[in-house]
Amino acid sequence: MRQDACWYAVPLTICLGMSPVALAELEPISEQEMSQVQGQAMMTVDHVDGVNHRFTRVTLGVDAETRLNADGVVMGGDDSGADLDIKNFALGHYVRDDTRVQIDGNTYNVDEVVPFEGVEPYLELAERDGQLSGFRFGLNQARGTLSGEIASFSGNLNLKINDADGNPVDAMLFDDAGVATNHRATQIGLAGEDGTCSQCVPLTNLLSMDIGVDNGDGTVGFTEDLFLAFQRESVDWQDLGGPGAIQGPEGVFLNLPTSMTLDMQTLQNGVQRERTHYVDRGTGMF
Repeated sequence: MRQDACWYAVPLTICLGMSPVALAELEPISEQEMSQVQGQAMMTVDHVDGVNHRFTRVTLGVDAETRLNADGVVMGGDDSGADLDIKNFALGHYVRDDTRVQIDGNTYNVDEVVPFEGVEPYLELAERDGQLSGFRFGLNQARGTLSGEIASFSGNLNLKINDADGNPVDAMLFDDAGVATNHRATQIGLAGEDGTCSQCVPLTNLLSMDIGVDNGDGTVGFTEDLFLAFQRESVDWQDLGGPGAIQGPEGVFLNLPTSMTLDMQTLQNGVQRERTHYVDRGTGMF
């Protein structure tokens, strides 16, 4: 972010109709009556003091199901490339096989939509000494498929790969030279003893990913850690799914939790793209 942010307070105006004749009056209710009332706040505001930053999070008490397509998502670009570059981006998908159990645990008819689900979206600001250090957009809960051709990726891509012994280990991101990085990565795979790539494939082999958490019983639950951040400096964002923090370096940072565990052969062959258009274009886009 190269420009200072300007903040404007947006007032919420409440219009109250008034009658010249009082037809009723407000009366207090008991604790027992109050306990029987249920509701959800339309918006909540939380302030948290971190080690280096003060955080303000605004959360909307809404949830949504969506399916969308975009020609591309490019963020944090300069002459040398982009922090995030995903072509043919999509959330959610259409069903090809009505016998397949989908990511939400349900089966659907062919041509029906399996939506991307988001619960309680939020915007969080990080400040230091009265200056904006960064902000992030996220979802308190998210589950669904994300598709695209990832040419450049900055952030965390939480995916596991079975090693040679069949043990699931965390996949690592690498640049074109095979050096481990989470900034403008182009490859994913397993690291060797020296920390560089031993077995890698281009990120473009991952055409669709299941966003969520592996419940361990074959089902996929909601993740609490999906967010997109923009930082002027390194920021330690609160990990909403557990203790600790998720460090976002300067620039654009996408925290992408998946429920997937793959083997290298599957990665090398390529993960098929979900059907993201009503007119089924097969395994490719066109």
